[in-house]
Amino acid sequence: MGESKFEVLQLVPDSVKPKTILISLPATLQDVLRSLNENNLALPLIFKPDLGERGWMVRKINSEQEIEQYLSEIKIDFIAQELVSLPLEFGVYYIRFPNEENGFVNSITMKEFLFIEGDGKSTVEELIFDKDRARLQWDMLEKVYENRLAEILPMGKRIELVSIGNHCLGTTFLNANHLITPKLSSAFDRISKQVKGFYFGRYDLRCATLQDLEDGNVMVVELNGCGAEPAHIYQPGASLWRGVSDLITHWKNLYRVSKENHQRGVPYLSFQEGKVIYKKFKSVKA
Repeated sequence: MGESKFEVLQLVPDSVKPKTILISLPATLQDVLRSLNENNLALPLIFKPDLGERGWMVRKINSEQEIEQYLSEIKIDFIAQELVSLPLEFGVYYIRFPNEENGFVNSITMKEFLFIEGDGKSTVEELIFDKDRARLQWDMLEKVYENRLAEILPMGKRIELVSIGNHCLGTTFLNANHLITPKLSSAFDRISKQVKGFYFGRYDLRCATLQDLEDGNVMVVELNGCGAEPAHIYQPGASLWRGVSDLITHWKNLYRVSKENHQRGVPYLSFQEGKVIYKKFKSVKA
């Protein structure tokens, strides 16, 4: 919490990340368009705050009008990122203890984007209200799909309502730990060792196939540190006690990484420093 998402992403190898730039405020529409043009970025794009969490102000931007709207709301520097259209999205948690040569993946979350499916008789609006997760996003969906709300979807036809893989935006998190293999851990070990100072955190990524995931042929859209959770615990219907157990293991691993790093000369964050970071984070969302 408090780190620059842009600075962290710069540590990730170029071969496994989309083109991303930082837009510094204050900025006008023309400033943004100029920056996009200079970096060969074209709409649609993903905009997200350089400091944020849980999907706050993460949006797919399709037009100049949407850029202007974003600029009217955002209070801090933000990221403009190339849209990755690969079909599968995962959160992959990686750990390497500093005193050990190799690390491992211990959590994979598969993300099922918010969607509705036609039954041949219900309108888009009715289908949205029939689905709990979609109904909670009504204020946003009403605007996005205002021209399609009365449309009747044919039987079996799907509409992906939100293409951003965040729990707060209606995405379902599924436990995909069965995909963890020695080959997959090795692939993420190879990527992670190219990220200076990285031992513990979650890659949010997209890929084309499960085989590409295992091979490490992925596009990392964000890399989160110890503030990120092993999100497989949010599988619908999952055991509360298993989730608590997994979190306890998670915190123990975090403690061990922190302790070994400290023994290697990395200072602990003081309580006062943490308090300052937390206040800064809360202020930008106020």
